[in-house]
Amino acid sequence: MAGILSLIGNLLWIIFGGFWTAVEWLLAGLIMCLTIIGIPFGIQGFKIAAFAIWPFGRTITRQPTGAGKILLNIIWIFLGGWYIALGHLFAAFILAITIIGIPFAVQHFKLVGIAFAPFGAQIVSA
Repeated sequence: MAGILSLIGNLLWIIFGGFWTAVEWLLAGLIMCLTIIGIPFGIQGFKIAAFAIWPFGRTITRQPTGAGKILLNIIWIFLGGWYIALGHLFAAFILAITIIGIPFAVQHFKLVGIAFAPFGAQIVSA
């Protein structure tokens, strides 16, 4: 039963904005991969795009991070992670206004966390 509900939630998510969210993350990842220095950031963009297209039934866990991942997260935050996280936070608050939008708001709240600091985050089945 949970699998069917996840499927329905993901299909509705794709129809009502999840597709465009994933496309934005995919394009951001492609742009970041244009330089060798940007490749680690582009890979994170692809990871987030995969989560953004199919978020129901999956969750984000944090792995212990070393100094390298902490440094990459700090760079990510300063280069736009905070801006992207604020966009997802705004979308979550707008969606949470209606009862029907609450499940989609929860997914945007998940995206806030990974958009703010993607290094060390792992997407797993719920």
